[in-house]
Amino acid sequence: MFKRILIANRGEIACRIIKTARKMGIETVAVYSEADKDALHVEMADTAILIGPPAAAQSYLVIEKIVAACKESGAEAVHPGYGFLSEREAFPKALEAAGIVFIGPNPKAIAAMGDKIESKKAAAAAHVSTVPGHLGVIADDKEAVKIANEIGYPVMIKASAGGGGKGMRIAWTESEVAEGFARSKSEAKSSFGDDRMFIEKFIVDPRHIEIQLLGDKHGNVIYLHERECSIQRRNQKVIEEAPSPLLDEATRRKMGEQAVALAQAVGYDSAGTVEFVAGQDKSFFFLEMNTRLQVEHPVTELITGIDLVEQMIRSAAGEKLSIKQSDVKLNGWAVESRVYAEDPYRNFLPSTGRLTRYRPPEERSVAGITVRNDTGVYEGGEISLFYDPMIAKLVTHAPTRLAAIEAQGDALDAFVIDGIRHNISFLSALMAHPRWKSGHLSTGFIVEEFPEGFHPIAPEGERAQVLASVAASIDHVLGERKRNISGQLTGRSVTRESQRAVWLGATEYPLEVRRENGAIAVRFPDETKPRHLASEWAPGDPLWSGSIDSKPVAVQVRPLPNGFALSFRGVETKAYVYTETEAAYARLMPVKKVADMGKFVLCPMPGLVMSVTVTEGQEVKAGEVVAVVEAMKMENVLRAEVDGTVKKINAKPGDSLAVDAVILEFA
Repeated sequence: MFKRILIANRGEIACRIIKTARKMGIETVAVYSEADKDALHVEMADTAILIGPPAAAQSYLVIEKIVAACKESGAEAVHPGYGFLSEREAFPKALEAAGIVFIGPNPKAIAAMGDKIESKKAAAAAHVSTVPGHLGVIADDKEAVKIANEIGYPVMIKASAGGGGKGMRIAWTESEVAEGFARSKSEAKSSFGDDRMFIEKFIVDPRHIEIQLLGDKHGNVIYLHERECSIQRRNQKVIEEAPSPLLDEATRRKMGEQAVALAQAVGYDSAGTVEFVAGQDKSFFFLEMNTRLQVEHPVTELITGIDLVEQMIRSAAGEKLSIKQSDVKLNGWAVESRVYAEDPYRNFLPSTGRLTRYRPPEERSVAGITVRNDTGVYEGGEISLFYDPMIAKLVTHAPTRLAAIEAQGDALDAFVIDGIRHNISFLSALMAHPRWKSGHLSTGFIVEEFPEGFHPIAPEGERAQVLASVAASIDHVLGERKRNISGQLTGRSVTRESQRAVWLGATEYPLEVRRENGAIAVRFPDETKPRHLASEWAPGDPLWSGSIDSKPVAVQVRPLPNGFALSFRGVETKAYVYTETEAAYARLMPVKKVADMGKFVLCPMPGLVMSVTVTEGQEVKAGEVVAVVEAMKMENVLRAEVDGTVKKINAKPGDSLAVDAVILEFA
């Protein structure tokens, strides 16, 4: 077994690999760019080596620098994680030439399956059902339009070296093909250093299901059941689960055996994933093979009890796979949410900055419920604009799917992040969505259920009553504290009922609140019995964690002038608690009007202006492209929201802009 390995990656996956290596008694070497000098993976590793400037193309993607770091540190093997160099055939070849072991598949397998175009050719040769498409490299947007017209719309434009949703677009018309091809090609070049593109038919109402494989260097390959990754946004996975609610045992076995046969045909000898697009009728087609560890691998680990990173290391060391297909059991259900530094209320645009507060839910395994958090950040750390905006992968496991979903909702409620925008409110809303809970999924789920984008959810029903109850409880605790400080209570507790009006946004909720047997009792007018809230919350705590009628509840709390900002189950709202007298005056206050910013195009996130496509004096129609801004390796197209004439342009290509900087103004 290896004594020392180098991790050619960063962030949460580097930290994840270090944990397993530490468990196996293997020393670890981290590499880092100048932007990552204070990163968590650097702190966790036994040794860390600087490899270059912040840009990945000058650090993490430079093979020569990784090889040099191995020689400097004495690392015997390299784990590539995912992304970066993980699927570059040239990387394991360079390592082999330097006498260093690659913890991953052999170069021939990567060449056969890692390239999206070549993998489809190999699958077709192996008589695997594939999606109709053009498997050759496409030269330009004109050829892309011609091919798309021949295949029939809609089509998927994809980068041959792609992954993680980058370099990928769905096009429904000729104009969308031309624009999508240019954007995808540019993203692929900056993300992978490879701008080869291909096009295939996009299956309407599809589901994304993948089979996890494990192989060794002795010809053995097994499958570890499936994952469903249908909840996607811009082809980027958001929620993953294992197993899939669609499959029955017969379909699962058929997909698994087909994936194994394909892997054996190319001599696959490590962890890898065969991805399928599946119809609602359980039909399925080969999509691609990822010749690396997947982002969503934790859900497979939780339902099988198998450490995939450990198995990859053992395979690379030449050990024979100790697990047989008959040993692989399916235990319970696991759900994973990807927590991103992005603003769900601004079309999920990336957010950068310092994590002034980062307090994830406690990792634990209690009463059949497991909570796991794979992360590469820490409180006080910085989210950089140079890399993927993932903060963490929050995973829950339970005996049943609904129990795992409920546990995920509870864990998201307890996940406290301040300093940047994040997508926890959106993830929480997904966990509470009836269609998600029912398992009626497709890759179009988010577009179909949130056609106008994700907007703040108004507190209603039970969620509103939970928020109002917690607000009243917090106010009562604060009131007790004030009276204790002023000496008004003189050691006695107040038991008389207090009338309160809780405002959640513009909606008023009258209720009664009092201290009762150590808990706080809250009763709404239409309820005969009060709700009993128990919590050790203290002023200043960012999380109200406790129970309502013995049911665990977590609500995030931020102070506001005379009130609180509360967050629960995807609802973010301002809460104000008034006495009857205060409420009477509050009802008379005029509603504050929001300033009209419709005449301005603002930079939606910190980023680099790639192009401005209009000129001063030009008439523009709503929906027309006015600028392109790049952030976190993604190109974001900005469009005019209204018809108008361009009055003034304040930015030019190459400018680095802050969030809400004015790019241009309409007359």
